[in-house]
Amino acid sequence: MNAKKILLPILAVLGAAIFFSVFIIKEVNQAIVLQFGDPKRIITEPGINFKIPFIQNVVYLDKRILNLDTPPEEVIASDQKRLIVDAFARFKIVDPLKFYISVGNERVARSRLSTIINSRIRNVLGQQELQTLLSKDRTKQMSLIQEGVNAEAENFGIEIVDVRIKRADLPQANSDAIFRRMQTEREREAKEFRAKGAEMAVTITSTADKEVTVILANAQKESEIMKGEGDGQRNKIFANAFGRDPEFFAFYRAMQAYETALIGGDTSLILSPDSEFFKFFGNIKPKTQ
Repeated sequence: MNAKKILLPILAVLGAAIFFSVFIIKEVNQAIVLQFGDPKRIITEPGINFKIPFIQNVVYLDKRILNLDTPPEEVIASDQKRLIVDAFARFKIVDPLKFYISVGNERVARSRLSTIINSRIRNVLGQQELQTLLSKDRTKQMSLIQEGVNAEAENFGIEIVDVRIKRADLPQANSDAIFRRMQTEREREAKEFRAKGAEMAVTITSTADKEVTVILANAQKESEIMKGEGDGQRNKIFANAFGRDPEFFAFYRAMQAYETALIGGDTSLILSPDSEFFKFFGNIKPKTQ
C-alpha cells in the first residue's frame, strides 16, 4: 500500500514531464526551441519533437507565404503631382533564427515591412512623372521597389515574394479639381455643339425660306401666265361671239353690267331713265302723281 502511494506521484511526475517535453511541428510551421530565451534549435520539418520541460519553450513561426496590406501612402512624383498609392506585398520567413533575433514576432515584422515598403515606394515613384506611374512602365518600377525592399528585408530573415500596387488615386482635392475641369470642358463642348446646331438651324431655315419664296414666285408666275392665257382665251371667245351676233353680245354684256351694278352692295346710282344703260329695260317713264 505504501509502495502504491509512492509510485503514483512518481508516475504523475513522469507523465507530466513527458507531456511537457513533447511538441508537434505542423506542415505550415517552423519552430525555434528556446532555453531561458536563448535559441537552441531550429526545426523546419514537420513531426514530433522533444524539449526539456519547464526549461525550454518553443516559438512557432509560419512557413507559408504571408500577405501584407500596407496603409495608403501619398507620393509626390517628379513633376510635383500628388498620388495616393495603396500597395500590398507577399513575404515568407526564410531564416527563423534571424527573424526571431531581429523582430521577434510577426506583428513587429509586419510593422517594419510596411515602413520599408512605403519608404521604398516614395523613393522610387518620387523619381518618376505621374504619367509614367500610370502607364505600363509601372511594372518596372514595382520590380525596383521589390529589389530595394528585399535588400532590407534580408536583415530580418524575410524574403519578399512580390510587391504590387492595388490602387493609385489622386488626392481628393486633385480629383475634385480634375472633375471641375472636366465638367467645364464638357460644358464648353456642349455650348459649341448648341452654337453649331443653332447655326445649322438658321442655315436650314434660310434655305427653306428661300426655296419657299422661289416656289411661291414660280407658282405666282405660272398662275399669272395661266390667268393671262385664260383671259386671252375668254376674249377670243367673246370676240368670236361678237363677230357672229353683235346684238346678242351687247345684250350679254349689259346683263353682266346689270348684275354687277344692281345686285347686292350699298352703291347708289343716279341715272337718267333714258340712259343708254337702261336700253334693254324698254321705255321707263317716271310715275306721275
